[in-house]
Order: sequence, then C-alpha cells, then structure tokens
Amino acid sequence: MTASEQGLQRLMLQQEVDQLNAAYAAALDEKRFEEWPEFFVEDGRYKVQARENFDRGLPLALMALESQGMMKDRVYGVTQTIYHGPYYMRHIISPARIVSLNGDVVCAEANYAVFRTKPGGVSEVYNVGRYIDELIKKDGSLKFRSRLCVYDSEMILNSLIYPV
Repeated sequence: MTASEQGLQRLMLQQEVDQLNAAYAAALDEKRFEEWPEFFVEDGRYKVQARENFDRGLPLALMALESQGMMKDRVYGVTQTIYHGPYYMRHIISPARIVSLNGDVVCAEANYAVFRTKPGGVSEVYNVGRYIDELIKKDGSLKFRSRLCVYDSEMILNSLIYPV
C-alpha cells in the first residue's frame, strides 16, 4: 500500500470515528437511550471516571458497566425508575485523534463537553472531559469495545443520571 493510500485509509477511518461520535451524541441528546447500548459490542465496557482517579491509576468510577446487558439495565433505570426534574443535554465532541490501529482495533481519543439546560432556565456546563475509546469493526461498522469517559469536572451537578 502506498503512502497516499495509507493516508486516504486513515482519513476514512477518522471520518468513520467522528460519525460514530456524532451519532452517539445525537442519540443521547435526543433521549433515544434504548439505542445507546447498540453503539457497543455485546461485551463492551463503559466507564465514567474522575481524572484524579484515572491519573493515579485508581479504579474508583462513578459508573462502570461491563456489557450491553448492564447498559440496558441502566437504560431501564434511567427511563423507568428514576425521577428528576427535566432537562436537556447537548454534547459537543471534538474531532477524534486516532492513537493507534492494531488489526481491527482502533484506539482513539476525543474531548467532550456536555451542557445541561433546564426548561425555562439557563444552560450550564454539566460535564467536561475526554473519551478514551477502543473500537472494533463489527458487522461492517465501528462499535465501541470500551469507552472510558475521564471527566475533568471536580463537581458533578446533582447526580450523574444519563450516560455522557
């Protein structure tokens, strides 16, 4: 493969990762939570962890889910059992940086900011950090094998209800 072909392949991969992130954000912002687990492989992992714990190698996380089944349980809890004042979310995700490509496994990182707006209220920063992702081709498209959300925010507004 020529350098030009490798560059084109990398650019196409970059586009695919960015489109996956855009679809992920749209599903969450539009409260289509039942779609959220489908962005992951069956044994996919999702973790939300403070930067301080991540930097120190400490395992404590706000949320740690180890399969689509656990994610579906979380969706059930969010949509059927938890009551809270309504609010809207808006995810802003930077273009991803492809960190490595090893066979079918893509490691990528992207920065994110999530804003929260209560009806009739002002928008506020809800959560800011970076995604550290392992992705894999499954049935012709990329899916998350793991998504680690390392948040910079020292204070989480109220509680973390929805995935970030």
